[in-house]
Amino acid sequence: MILSALLTSVGINLGLCFLYFTLYSILRKQPGNVVVYEPRWVAEENSQHRSFFNLERLLSSPGWVARAWKLSEEELLSISGLDAVVFIRIFIFSLKVFTFAGIIGVFILLPINFVGNQLSTDSSDLINKSLDSFSISNVDNGSNWLWIHFSAVYIFTAFVCYLLYAVSNILCAILNFLEYDYISSKRITCFYASKPQPHQFTVLVRGIPVSLGSSVTESVESFFTEYHSSTYLSHSVVRQTGKLQRLLSDADKWYRRLVKLKAKNLPHKRSGRDGFLGLFGRKVDLLDHYEKKLQDIEDNVRMEQSSVVEKEVPAAFVSFKSRYGAAAAVHIEQGVNPTEWVTEPAPEPNDVHWPFFSASFLKRWICKIIVFIACIVLTVLFLIPVVIVQGLTNLDQLETWFPFLSSLLSITFVSEVITGYLPSLILQLFQRIVPPIMMMLSSVQGHNALSQIQKSACFKFLLFTIWNVFFANVLSGSALYQVNVFLEPKEIPLVLAEAVPSQASFFIAYVVTSGWTSTASELFRLFPLISIFMKKKFAGKDDDDFEVPSVPYHGQIPKIALFGLLGVTYFFLAPLILPFLLVYYCLGYIVFCNQLLNVYAPKFETGGTFWPIVHGSMIFSLVLMHIIAIGIFGLKELPLASIFCVPLPFLTLLFHDYCQKRFLPIFKAYPAECLVKKDHDDQNDPSMPEFLDKLVTAYRDPALKPINYSGRSDGHDSLLQHAA
Repeated sequence: MILSALLTSVGINLGLCFLYFTLYSILRKQPGNVVVYEPRWVAEENSQHRSFFNLERLLSSPGWVARAWKLSEEELLSISGLDAVVFIRIFIFSLKVFTFAGIIGVFILLPINFVGNQLSTDSSDLINKSLDSFSISNVDNGSNWLWIHFSAVYIFTAFVCYLLYAVSNILCAILNFLEYDYISSKRITCFYASKPQPHQFTVLVRGIPVSLGSSVTESVESFFTEYHSSTYLSHSVVRQTGKLQRLLSDADKWYRRLVKLKAKNLPHKRSGRDGFLGLFGRKVDLLDHYEKKLQDIEDNVRMEQSSVVEKEVPAAFVSFKSRYGAAAAVHIEQGVNPTEWVTEPAPEPNDVHWPFFSASFLKRWICKIIVFIACIVLTVLFLIPVVIVQGLTNLDQLETWFPFLSSLLSITFVSEVITGYLPSLILQLFQRIVPPIMMMLSSVQGHNALSQIQKSACFKFLLFTIWNVFFANVLSGSALYQVNVFLEPKEIPLVLAEAVPSQASFFIAYVVTSGWTSTASELFRLFPLISIFMKKKFAGKDDDDFEVPSVPYHGQIPKIALFGLLGVTYFFLAPLILPFLLVYYCLGYIVFCNQLLNVYAPKFETGGTFWPIVHGSMIFSLVLMHIIAIGIFGLKELPLASIFCVPLPFLTLLFHDYCQKRFLPIFKAYPAECLVKKDHDDQNDPSMPEFLDKLVTAYRDPALKPINYSGRSDGHDSLLQHAA
């Protein structure tokens, strides 16, 4: 790709970003769009939008940018929890890393690359100069300037590791600068400051053996009363309620419709059709139709509730009188047979994924195999758009495939759009469908919590992204099509050293398209905007018929990690990518601070456990950079530098291993020191008896609670919240 093609892509994406920011600044002020751009405040009834017209509504104003930029960590913690704080810390950490990398890369490495003569290009025509001229490929073989690149690799590795690991808590408090220790200490601080939570006192027990003539309830009561007599409090046996949950969802939907129809109090609008979207079927009195429909569902719910009591699953939530008692039950083997009385930490009550419990052990095992195969199939199928994308980046290859396009491709602007903008746009569009698919696959794997499903989807999407967006593009776009070279590990550095630099221009364009424009479009929320409009226009649904979205960690964290991989990998190869990455991370910080303030509401809290995924991806990026450095210095006829790079990946992996042992246990479970101290503090809390009373019913399946429509008057509250 030539420089002018990159500038064309940058110009198009800058225009789109400006358009999204302008439209958002105007549309967010319109009262009809408040459920799109401020749903969490509407749900909390704190929206300050005025209904009367004023000219200021039609003008774009950047005040929201300043509000998002100045958002403090304490404020974010109070409104969105520790997971949101960690999410924003990822942007802050990345800004620190690539600001440092940008200073070295742009002001030191980039000039060295540009003045090289290896590619023998004409420096007079800068606008038509290949982007390879700004990469390490342009440095002369055997040049002593390559030692600057070698030193940069060592310095950058040390700096990143310095940020990932805290030297001391004092520096962390003063500089707010050291990530892993900062986040782990923040997790402990939040734990000490938190009120007692049901999941801290509860464990999930699976594989409960039931003797003939006994029930799961009796088995749990007998076992824990005997072996945990001093700490056991109560238990809730899980039942198969899949059908019941669907009935309750239908009942809630019809109840909302009925309340809204009564609230309108317009007799002439009570007539309608009972078919699809009110457009088909016979004409009925809607009030009578809704009441009859609701009564039928209510009768079915009560019948199903009566029958489901006997449908016990060999699993139960067991609650204890102390956190330490629950932790002991989790970490000590409960029975002689390790497949029975299997314990694990319980999720928060509102985080429980109830459909999981309807699956047997065999079904969950089969589902895991199916999910594994499905992920492989999806990865293979995604190679099709990758091949298409790589064909678009090479005009000669494109003309070979489609000879009739030769005259069109000869137009300068068209060729620049096709090579600079279109490939990354196509890849981004195909990539948008992957996160929902990963969520769907993770949901059938047998996880017992929504947070576990999202973390599983996050990890799957990260692996998918690294392979399909990075490695597949690198290898398919290089001159090396012989995959068998990977059968010899010693050839891998040379393969990557030749393949990765050649794709620098594609990834710069990818950062601009998938990074800048995609992040700016997050503000605009096009699909929710269209959805709300269609519901109002055709289905007649009101503004309050909406659901506050949760933070899409599974889709955004892998994207941030991928850009981190690109930045680390191309730091010394093609530092021209670094300024574009800095713009992306600044945009991401502003946009997602705004979205966390106004749009997303947390549905669960993991205590910051997404951070180890980011830490691991950064370590992988460093090791990959080291492997490429070994190969590139070998290709550049500087074998001594290549040899001196060999210890780097091993030292980085040793550092990672130490961090895993030093910090990761804190993210898996709280230590006994913290649990006992918190339990002692709670002994003086006068509200603890009331909390323990509520704990007895905290993990009762909401679908089993009795229903009472006649006593409800608020149409905005859900059925389960108003159940008796």
